Amino acid sequence: MGSHGYNYKSSPGEASCSPSEGKSKRSRILCILPCTVSQLMSATPHQDAFFIKGIEINQVSVVGVIRRTKPSVAHVVYTLDDMTGPPVDVKQWMNLEDVNMNSCVIPPGTYIKLVGSLRSFQHRRSLVAFSIRRVEDLNEVTSHMLEVVQAHLLNDGSSCSMMKNKSMTSAIMSLSNARESTSYGFTANQSQVFNLIKSCPLAEGISVQSLRTTLKYLSLYDLRASLQFLINEGHIFSTVDEDHFKSTY
Repeated sequence: MGSHGYNYKSSPGEASCSPSEGKSKRSRILCILPCTVSQLMSATPHQDAFFIKGIEINQVSVVGVIRRTKPSVAHVVYTLDDMTGPPVDVKQWMNLEDVNMNSCVIPPGTYIKLVGSLRSFQHRRSLVAFSIRRVEDLNEVTSHMLEVVQAHLLNDGSSCSMMKNKSMTSAIMSLSNARESTSYGFTANQSQVFNLIKSCPLAEGISVQSLRTTLKYLSLYDLRASLQFLINEGHIFSTVDEDHFKSTY
């Protein structure tokens, strides 16, 4: 984690910057900015760059679980899911002269931390990985989320301390829910639907319309299929009508 004065300590083997006081906000960015997939998907494009809250992003670090692996002759495409939104494709170029190239391919179900850059081709965003390593301790997933919160709060100088605490608490709870639902054996879609239902404080629960508004990338069919699975498994139940749902715990 970073310390006071906007010094960010990266993981071993990763570069970092320690900007000095008084520089412009744009220059006060991390060489490697911790991010979530949802932040990258919602980043604002401008010319050949992407911006988050007015800050240009260069290299980013992301932690998540591999859902699919697709190797080819010169590269591997991983589908990475960090539970904050729809999965993103990650391309890693491989050394064609490496006779053990197949042994370097990481299988689905593995948590990884990558450093790379965000790219867009034909309006489809993806990541090009400069380095990928396996996450051996799941505490590192929590640590990464805290780094994300800290880095982006430090970029936003207008945030008051109360909002900082609230955002950090919210991020920790979100990550905790994501890891908990993963342990139930949910798919990514089921996990995201369940977490939204569980986090709703309303007595009548959350409506299907609210779920569709938040999970815009899910089709109505996928949403209904996830709801039916969660009902059948006893994780949620309908409340005032067939379109409102609440968690059983």
